[in-house]
Amino acid sequence: MYELLNGHEKSCFNVFRMTQCTFLQLCLDLENKYGLSHSGRISTLEKVGLFVYVLSKGASNRDVQERFQHSSETVSRIFKEVMDAMDGLSRDILRPRDPEFKEIPSHIVNDARYMPHFKDCIGAIDGTHIDIITAEEDQLRYRGRKGTSTVNVMVACDFDLLFTYVLTGWEGSAHDSRIFLDAIGNESLNFPKPPVGN
Repeated sequence: MYELLNGHEKSCFNVFRMTQCTFLQLCLDLENKYGLSHSGRISTLEKVGLFVYVLSKGASNRDVQERFQHSSETVSRIFKEVMDAMDGLSRDILRPRDPEFKEIPSHIVNDARYMPHFKDCIGAIDGTHIDIITAEEDQLRYRGRKGTSTVNVMVACDFDLLFTYVLTGWEGSAHDSRIFLDAIGNESLNFPKPPVGN
């Protein structure tokens, strides 16, 4: 970690897919605002480094064990700790710019093909499947339409192609409409609901 954060800027970017400044700011935010803390001999920097390494490289638990010299259980625990902190961060940054949806997006107002037909449209929602590795007893419920174990992720974006909502964790066998209905019906998921009629 020391070499990556104090060495050449490209080294950090190649491993973590972000600059040193961005990485350090992410660590500070997760620590100060979202409760991530060091534990024993593992610093916050190393925890976030491990997490980002997995995401940027698609690294397996075994690869991370070798790179960071921690046990399988420790790698899994750290990953979950950082993911829980990232969940808090995502709830703060993934939200509509105009939560009341009062403004008509300029992409619609300035295009005769869309105005007035789509004046009440606020964005787009779609689902995607992300391959995962599951325990043998869970493989059936996580099996997606292509036969592999997946999680079904629902995302919403605005007309600037910025994410405004992400819902993860549904089994690959779950249909997109089931996930959508749960998102709009479950108040605890904080789905950004448009005004009636939009």
